[in-house]
Amino acid sequence: MKKAILLLSFVVLTSFGTIPNPEINSNLKTETVLGESFSLINDSKDKISIHTGTGFVSLNKGSKTSIGCNVGKEVRWANEGKKGDVIFKITADMCGKTLKLSELMK
Repeated sequence: MKKAILLLSFVVLTSFGTIPNPEINSNLKTETVLGESFSLINDSKDKISIHTGTGFVSLNKGSKTSIGCNVGKEVRWANEGKKGDVIFKITADMCGKTLKLSELMK
């Protein structure tokens, strides 16, 4: 009789568990943060404004900025505090490097 009660209790208690549904999480956007950054040099002849994926930055010609290595984020042109066209997407191979804007615009 004790075994029957234990078995029944086990069945009742395990029936409250849930089965994970993979479709619920399939639409989540993934972004990898590597904890590093990369440097971007404005090697153009003009002062530029960009959106780094996290904020707006103005760069004089020849100046450099550090951008967080958030893989998948887009770096865009900026005009008067508004995002413009995409210049490039951040990839894992950029992390820890110093890159020239002209090379990324190709």
